[in-house]
Amino acid sequence: MKAMLLAAGRGERMRPLTDHTPKPLLRVGDRTLIDWHLRKLARAGFREVVINLSWLGDRIRAELGRGEDYGLDIVYSQEPSPPLETGGGLFHALPLLGTDPFLLVNGDVFTDIDFTALAIEPELLAQLVLVPNPPHHTAGDFLLHAGQINEQAGESLTYSGIGVLRPELFAGCNPGRFPLLPLLQRARAAGRLGGQKHAGTWLDVGTPERLAELNATLAT
Repeated sequence: MKAMLLAAGRGERMRPLTDHTPKPLLRVGDRTLIDWHLRKLARAGFREVVINLSWLGDRIRAELGRGEDYGLDIVYSQEPSPPLETGGGLFHALPLLGTDPFLLVNGDVFTDIDFTALAIEPELLAQLVLVPNPPHHTAGDFLLHAGQINEQAGESLTYSGIGVLRPELFAGCNPGRFPLLPLLQRARAAGRLGGQKHAGTWLDVGTPERLAELNATLAT
């Protein structure tokens, strides 16, 4: 299975930190945020990783190269500015990802999710990792019941930004900017959206305050 790492965003909520540094290269502890993800992917046995780029993408490309330092083969999906949003960016990268299911990892999160424990059933279009609703998102994103994400009943949880997706999820899409959520909602309505809860470490590193909180936690 290939992995897709999202790293194209401008990081508006992280300004001014991201005015001159792409968010994936911000420091988390003794390494960059994207370094944590790449090391974790390598330890989980992944070898092929696609990374989308837009804002200050040349900095990321120069830092990571082809992934030799991680034992990975990294290829880049270059997007225009502004970037194509999550749905459009994934659709743009599909030629690099191939026809098999792929692991999606949002570069904005910090987590101890075990990538080796993620899989997708044949009838599903996507399998999402969900987490308890954080203080900044108490409404949650999806209802999970017995491994199925549905519209009626279940535990309210937040999408972690991590999951396994099939390219068929993007059937009927056209090139351009569009979000991922409507495609997930379409799969949910068709009964083809699975989910699993992760109760361990997870943080949306979306603001300078949360980055500082994470660094303080790691320091202790």
